[in-house]
Amino acid sequence: MKHVIALDVGGTGMKAALVGPDGELLHQARRPTGRERGPDAVVADILDFAAELHAHGIDRHGEAASAAGVAVPGIVDETEGVAVYAANLGWRDVPLRALLTERLGGIPVALGHDVRTGGLAEGRIGAGQGADRFLFVPLGTGIAGAIGIDGRVEAGAHGFAGEIGHIVVRPGGAPCPCGQRGCLERFASAAAVSEAWAAACGDPGADAADCAKAVESGDVRAGQVWQEAVDALADGLVTALTLLDPRALIIGGGLAEAGETLFTPLREAVRRRVTFQKLPSLVPAALGDTAGCLGAGLLAWDLIDDDTTAPSNPSNPSNPSNPSYPSEVTT
Repeated sequence: MKHVIALDVGGTGMKAALVGPDGELLHQARRPTGRERGPDAVVADILDFAAELHAHGIDRHGEAASAAGVAVPGIVDETEGVAVYAANLGWRDVPLRALLTERLGGIPVALGHDVRTGGLAEGRIGAGQGADRFLFVPLGTGIAGAIGIDGRVEAGAHGFAGEIGHIVVRPGGAPCPCGQRGCLERFASAAAVSEAWAAACGDPGADAADCAKAVESGDVRAGQVWQEAVDALADGLVTALTLLDPRALIIGGGLAEAGETLFTPLREAVRRRVTFQKLPSLVPAALGDTAGCLGAGLLAWDLIDDDTTAPSNPSNPSNPSNPSYPSEVTT
């Protein structure tokens, strides 16, 4: 059976799959990233993991993978296939595409940024399916974004498109690692909510999930912390929808796991803020932590489609000729 290799490299774990032509997951595997052993060991493990998947495909499906897609965090140069920098993995200027192509017997390899790759999957086969314009916003340690347009994800002229976490929503507010003050991710990320709730309840180990549970139980302090985050998030989202006019806002990441504890007040906060703008649907992400891996598979299939049926499109982030330099501070 014709298939591709999909690999999603995270700060703590790697998720991988063999993906069939219709997006079916023919085989799945996970393993730790092992960043504590250093960047060289991480790269070696990525190559070994990919080689194992390649061998498994030949053994189980009678032929080698046709292509591979890899999603990585940090700064990514998709033109050269280089993982430029990732603070959480400690690597710099790793020619990952070339290394994988050589290890996998010369098959084409696509390298993409993890958030935009996840957004690609959510837009094509997840919560944004059928929406010609969407904005995918994962709320994790930071806040990133992926702008979806007609089945692709926009990288921008320099690879920084979608960095909604660095919209200033509270001028003069808390300093952000990006150098600004008052950025959205300093108030509405899972990390920001965890920090605010730990301070409010006096438990340094409390996190955003604990805050959500306290909100559900009627805790007034938790309600205040939560509402401040929701209001900041609504301010950022309305700025984004004013500029982008998406048909769907897709919210993912750890904070979205609170379900309607987040989405009910967030929808209301966004509704109160819009004036002339068209209100998009505001929905939870559908693919969970598999989005990056599924998106990597889509990148791989796009390589095959580009080679066989379509001319090069320099504006398509699925095309490895497109440079991409997303901000490190969101990963």
